[in-house]
Amino acid sequence: MSLRLKFNLILGLAMIVGISLASVFTYRFMQENAREEVLDRARIMLQSAIAVRGYTVGEIRPLLALQQKRKFLPQTVPAYSAHQYVAQLQKEYPEYSYREATLNPTNPADRATEWEADVVAWFRNHEEEKELIGQRETPTGPSLYLARPIKITDPSCLTCHSTPAEAPPTMIDAYGTANGFGWKLNEIVGAQIVAVPMSLPLQRANETLIVVLGVLAAVFLLIFILLNILLNIVVINPIKQMSAKANEVSMGALDVEELEVGGSGEIATLGQSFNRMHRSLVNAVNMLDEAQS
Repeated sequence: MSLRLKFNLILGLAMIVGISLASVFTYRFMQENAREEVLDRARIMLQSAIAVRGYTVGEIRPLLALQQKRKFLPQTVPAYSAHQYVAQLQKEYPEYSYREATLNPTNPADRATEWEADVVAWFRNHEEEKELIGQRETPTGPSLYLARPIKITDPSCLTCHSTPAEAPPTMIDAYGTANGFGWKLNEIVGAQIVAVPMSLPLQRANETLIVVLGVLAAVFLLIFILLNILLNIVVINPIKQMSAKANEVSMGALDVEELEVGGSGEIATLGQSFNRMHRSLVNAVNMLDEAQS
C-alpha cells in the first residue's frame, strides 16, 4: 500500500468522522435556531395583536360610541380588530394560525377548545407567568404554539362583559345574553395563541443543514486536494528521487550527482544523510581500490 493511499485513507476517514459529527451538532443547532426564529415571529404577531387591541379600546371605541348606540359595530371589539390585523399578516405567513381562545366569549366562535382551555387554566394557576411555549399533536402532525394570557386590566372592557344590563343594547341584539358576561377586573378570561406546524422549523433546519454541509464538504475537498499537492511536493517527490538515486548507487553507479537538498525539515535531513552516506560509500570504495592496487 503506497504512502499516498495510506495518507488519503486516514484523511478520508477523518473527514467522514468530522462531517458526521458536524452534521449532528449543526442539525441540532439549526433546529433550535429555526424554532426560535419561528417563535420570534409568533411573538411579533402576538405583540402586534396586543397593540391593536389597546388601540381599539383606547381610540377606536370612543370614536364609534355614538354609532354603537344605533348599530353594533364589531370594529369596536378588541378581539375583532386583532383578528383582522393578524389576518393581514397571515397573507405573508400563512403557516401561522391565531386564536383568542376564551372560556366564556361573547362570540361562540372564540370559545376555547379542550386543549386551549387547558392553556387558559395553566395561566390562571400561574398568574406570574406571561408566556407559555408548548407542542401538541394534531391530525397533520406536531404543532408548536406560543400563548399569552388575556387578562382584564382595563375597566372599560367590563362595559360589554360585566352584566347584560351594562352592555350596549345593540350588542345584546347581535349576540344575546347567554355568553360573554360575568368577567371581572384582573381576571384571566382567555389566551392569545399562535400555532405553527413543527414541519416549518424542521424544514428550515434541513434546508440550512444542506447548505452548511455543502459548504463544509467543499472546504474539506479543497483541504484534501491541497494536502495531496503538499504531500506530493514535500514528501513523495523527494522520496522518489532518493529511491532512484539509491537504486543507481546500489547498481554501482557511484559517480551520480548528489541530491539537491533545500530547507531544514525532516525530508531535507534525510536527503543530507543520504548524500553523506553516498560520499562515505564513494570514499570507502576508493580506499578499497587503492589498497588493492
